[in-house]
Amino acid sequence: MSESKFVYLASQSPRRRQLLEQLGVRYELLLADDSEDAEALEVVLPHEAPRAYVQRVTLLKLEAALARMKRRGLPAAPVLCSDTTVALGKTILGKPDDAPHATQILNALSGQTHRVLTSVAIGTARKQVQGLSVSTVQFAPLTRTQIQSYVASGEPMGKAGAYAVQGRAAAYITKISGSYSGIMGLPMFETAQLLREFGFKV
Repeated sequence: MSESKFVYLASQSPRRRQLLEQLGVRYELLLADDSEDAEALEVVLPHEAPRAYVQRVTLLKLEAALARMKRRGLPAAPVLCSDTTVALGKTILGKPDDAPHATQILNALSGQTHRVLTSVAIGTARKQVQGLSVSTVQFAPLTRTQIQSYVASGEPMGKAGAYAVQGRAAAYITKISGSYSGIMGLPMFETAQLLREFGFKV
């Protein structure tokens, strides 16, 4: 087993940093260069199922991050990547492009139960492991005013499914089944299991 003292976190998400800190794991950020097209990794393939999509994207992120670590000549350590997608039936609801798109997504989620799939992968050049957390979230019916107010807050932007479970959207969620941390963006149980495979005492 690896004796790594820290893990590289290849994510800009402050929520993932917070959750990793909650596990007591030391990390260093390994963020993409300006020259990298991170958004291109998240393009959905035709007829791709949400589960296959989120797992594929996470492994692509890990591959890119491992190459980044090598390119920068950084000390070797396991790299952690994660990706979250929201699915209504078989439809993948990604991050909104703008306010009208966020409004459209929230209208679709209103009064419905949807799935939140978060994949996490940890790897080195020699070994990669991956886990998946699937949760369900039920939204109350939302009024037009509620949606407009939430979109105007700016919180939906940059979020899969146009909402943040730990933010103002919590006021509209009637039921959650599964992993709250997974819905936030880093499932604690699965992440801890994977970290143990690399010698972390979690």
